[in-house]
Amino acid sequence: MEKLNVHEAKTKLSAVLMEIEKTGKTFLICRNGKPVAEMIPYKRPSRLAYHPTLSKIDITYDPAEELSEDEWGEVG
Repeated sequence: MEKLNVHEAKTKLSAVLMEIEKTGKTFLICRNGKPVAEMIPYKRPSRLAYHPTLSKIDITYDPAEELSEDEWGEVG
């Protein structure tokens, strides 16, 4: 991780972004020597990844199964 002061980050923003895109490198932005922010490569979430909460749901029946006469209830 490379450290940059605020002025340097502002002046070289385009070049810093290009380096992040090409190398995946991260940058620590500092003001008066103290860390303020971190610039990291954006990782687009995969649409195929399992959702952490939804993956815990266990369906033990066929949701497309036809309803029985008892399950339909009375009509009218």
